[in-house]
Amino acid sequence: MNYLNVKSKSKIGIVGSLAWFTILLFSFACKANPYAEQRYVPEAYSPVEVVVKKEEKPRVALPEKPAIYALIESTQGNMLFELYDKDASKTVQNFIDLAQGEKEFTLRNGQPQKRPFYDGLTFHRVIEGFMIQGGCPYGDGSGTPGYRFADEINAASLGLDQAKIGQSQYYTGYLYRYIGGELGIRSQREADERREELESNLEKAKNLSVMEILYRLGYRYNNVVKSKKAIKGALAMANAGPNTNGSQFFINQVDTPHLDGLHTVFGQIVQGADVVDKIIASGNGKTTIRKVSIYDKRAK
Repeated sequence: MNYLNVKSKSKIGIVGSLAWFTILLFSFACKANPYAEQRYVPEAYSPVEVVVKKEEKPRVALPEKPAIYALIESTQGNMLFELYDKDASKTVQNFIDLAQGEKEFTLRNGQPQKRPFYDGLTFHRVIEGFMIQGGCPYGDGSGTPGYRFADEINAASLGLDQAKIGQSQYYTGYLYRYIGGELGIRSQREADERREELESNLEKAKNLSVMEILYRLGYRYNNVVKSKKAIKGALAMANAGPNTNGSQFFINQVDTPHLDGLHTVFGQIVQGADVVDKIIASGNGKTTIRKVSIYDKRAK
């Protein structure tokens, strides 16, 4: 028998044993820490080409930048927004079509309708030092247009893939919610009784990314768009959790970093920021949206 062949076979056997030993160690580590793996998988996503079906003559001076703009005229004044047709195309298309009366919606009476959706609605929820919210057909926050659609968010572009959940004060509640769900804890009493177990699991999960925890809680992200942060003046979709967008939206009075990755930001105020303050000062439901107009100033 050739000595070199024997030596080679012996060497392969050692490598194989080491490989199996490594796998066993990895398996043991995963069992010891079930939060070591990454489960995140990006959603398949294709943007749409936003179409403004009705050409409207600008009622205010527009910025020089080629873009799609939305003018929200209210009883407290006017606000002009740049819409992100490239970074949240499906959300922008939904907003435009509702505003221009180009999209059918269904309210509680079950009868399909097709008219400018936002005209005549109120900013039903306003919070000092936070935001103003509108787009509810019933004025109490419970309304939808009779359908829901998915979020358009790239969590990685917001840095949530690098932010560790254990070091992100804004998302601590989501970590507790996830761990509590994994352990089947359904009440504060159970949490108190199983505090040692809860804290042990929280410690094991603290190095997971914010994106990973939100993904495990049902949020879905793509790796295509360049999402914008929820800063002061941001126009974003209000929702009831992952992928529950409809017609309601909010406008930030201040930066809200705790909302990054949770709401699709689809525009930014460019004129009339002081109107947000006036709407908040007026109180819940005291400001009416007179009209929402859409101006397409993109390069033709």
